[in-house]
Amino acid sequence: MGAVIDAVGDQRTGAGNAGLGTADAADGTGPRLEADAGPAEPPSLARLGRIAGALAADPDRWRGPVRFDAARRWFRRLELADDYEVWLLSWLPGQSTGFHGHGQAAGAFAVARGTVSERTVAGVGRVRHRRFAAGRTRPFGSRHVHDVVNDFAGPAVTVHAYSPPLTTMRRYELTTSGLVHVATDRAERDW
Repeated sequence: MGAVIDAVGDQRTGAGNAGLGTADAADGTGPRLEADAGPAEPPSLARLGRIAGALAADPDRWRGPVRFDAARRWFRRLELADDYEVWLLSWLPGQSTGFHGHGQAAGAFAVARGTVSERTVAGVGRVRHRRFAAGRTRPFGSRHVHDVVNDFAGPAVTVHAYSPPLTTMRRYELTTSGLVHVATDRAERDW
């Protein structure tokens, strides 16, 4: 068991380049960075939200690959760039992530179909519940810890964008004293 924490999300702004990263130059949708301009800034929370939201709003891009699995939550990486990645997740009623953080990554999720709830810890003994229906996007900073759950009657689909790409996910248990770190999952090994 790890230390008890009171999880509060931070807000990474990505100011300085309006959230433009290397993928903008590569796909022709944004300005090209000069070779001597130095490393690109990571995508801002706003840009991560736009990436997730645009894909969620386009069923032709996610309807084919999505699967629903009653035994466990289903997920699949849809895109991997140097500075971000995009995942597709499906949720049957009752499925949840459990409380977790995203290592060094900031992110955003957008609801493509159905409704999900996000639980965050607002202090010892206080859990905040927020509902996100299709069309809604939720950006979050790199220190954000949450539990996403489908506690509604129908299936749901969400699109998640992270920057930098995920390398770890820290798992937490909610106790009467707050969140306790219980495990760290590693990319390519645990998912």
